[in-house]
Amino acid sequence: MTLKPEIDAATFYSVDMRVGRVTDVQPFPEARNPSYRLTVDFGPEVGTLMTAAQVTNYAPEELLGRQVVGAINLGRKRIAGFASEFLVLGAMLPDGTVQLLDVDAEVEPGTPIG
Repeated sequence: MTLKPEIDAATFYSVDMRVGRVTDVQPFPEARNPSYRLTVDFGPEVGTLMTAAQVTNYAPEELLGRQVVGAINLGRKRIAGFASEFLVLGAMLPDGTVQLLDVDAEVEPGTPIG
């Protein structure tokens, strides 16, 4: 994988990344690649957002209640008729699976990543 071009700190800090808690996991058979529809609580300031995520290497019960990191200000993207409202962050492995970023300690939903 090639390196991406350098950006300045202001560009990086313009991405609003927050901790959220997965409150619902639904299958998403309409998606081109195996995916779930995740509902995530980002706390009172942001509220609940939904995303389509290719994280089927996790069982739904592993995801439910889990803290995740999401980029919440990238705009909506339509995926198979579904409005995905944020990007859940994870490491992309060579086999195409995603290992979700982990929050080391229990924090309140909506906590910013800095």
